[in-house]
Formats: sequence, structure tokens, C-alpha cells
Amino acid sequence: MSFTGCAQSENSITMNELKEKLKADKKDFIVLDVRSPQELKGELGKIDIAINIPLPDLDKRMDELKQYKDKEIYVVCRSGNRSGMATEDLLKAGYKAKNVSGGMLKY
Repeated sequence: MSFTGCAQSENSITMNELKEKLKADKKDFIVLDVRSPQELKGELGKIDIAINIPLPDLDKRMDELKQYKDKEIYVVCRSGNRSGMATEDLLKAGYKAKNVSGGMLKY
């Protein structure tokens, strides 16, 4: 049996759950958007506090996230597929990452 994109597992949250966390005063997490810079300007918009590192660049730019190693990282993309791959990479590197299932299509 195979699972792709961390669908609804312990390593994922829904967009509604993320929205609730974004409303809280204390933000002890970060949002990582792995879409391209062009997609951020598109109709789906972006989450204001999100850090943008496109998926193809994540391996070589992962050091930029070191300062957040002790925080939960919620990873988002358009639909949840790329963010699922990024979440797996971050987990392997020792980060506390969760895929936002459904991605920005659910925002």
C-alpha cells in the first residue's frame, strides 16, 4: 500500500486547521509556500506570513529554515501535491513539518 502527498495523516493538517492557527495571537509556527513566485501573484493569492521557497529550490535552500528547526512548519502549495513532497523532505532532514492538504485551492 502506498500513500502520496501525506494525505490526512499525522503529518498533515487541513486548510481550515491552518486558518484557525493563523487567527491565534501566538504564532509558534511558520508557513512555507513551495509554489513558484509567479503562482504567488495568481488568483489563489498567498498567505501573508508565508516564506516562499519553490519546491525545486528546497534542497539547496533548506539552510534558510534552520532558525525554525524547533517550530512546526506548515507546508502549502496549490493543491497539496508539491507540499506533500516538500513535507517528506523536511521530515527526513529533521524538521517538524506538516502538509496542508488541499493547498491554496482550499484557502
